[in-house]
Amino acid sequence: MKDVSEFRSKVEDYISQVPVGRVTTYGDLAALAGQANAARIVGGIAHFGPTELPWHRVVNRFGGLASGFHGGREVQAQLLAQEGISCTNFIVDNFNQLRWRPN
Repeated sequence: MKDVSEFRSKVEDYISQVPVGRVTTYGDLAALAGQANAARIVGGIAHFGPTELPWHRVVNRFGGLASGFHGGREVQAQLLAQEGISCTNFIVDNFNQLRWRPN
């Protein structure tokens, strides 16, 4: 990857745009930031990124919660529930309807 700091900046910008009550995926963020195959790198950015950003809104491509989320999937599920997003077995209910993709 050419410029990791530029990629990180783009990922952080896009995650900051995800509205309350919506989710996005690691792959979606990677593609938006210009590196469609960099979902794992987005995971690392999320894990070590600024805590004020809504990383709890990032899920895997199936709507599954992150096993590496700070505090575990239980905490991520609680944070999503506070925004009106329900999960069953750590998978976002109505994932396709709640998935955010900018226009």
